[in-house]
Amino acid sequence: DVIKVSGHRIGTMEVESAIVSHPKVAEAAVAPFPHKIKGQAIWAFVTLMSGIEKSAKLSKEIRMHVRQEIGPVFQPDVIQFADALPKTRSGKIMRRILKAIASGTEIGNVTTLADPSVVDVLLEDRKKMDVEVG
Repeated sequence: DVIKVSGHRIGTMEVESAIVSHPKVAEAAVAPFPHKIKGQAIWAFVTLMSGIEKSAKLSKEIRMHVRQEIGPVFQPDVIQFADALPKTRSGKIMRRILKAIASGTEIGNVTTLADPSVVDVLLEDRKKMDVEVG
């Protein structure tokens, strides 16, 4: 998948690799969401290493890490910490679901997920975040 931020294109894997290279991050997945100025912005779903606490400070630290790794244009606009990511039974991350959560659109079918309750948790956490999608 490719995300186009302010006219610059980047693969989701490049952004995810930059995030996961942070020592406190266990796993990450990114999704584009509509942005009034940039066209698309980056929403990062981040699972932390065991024992690491979620915080605004850590969110900023991860953003700065991505800036240094791949440049300021591609730092995530939103970092949503997640205990788990929505995966199929074979272990593939369901990016379609993450994109829908980030964009605030219909989730669709979740029957192929190994643990559908992960989506409910992500949606609940999403509701608590003050993010304008446009």
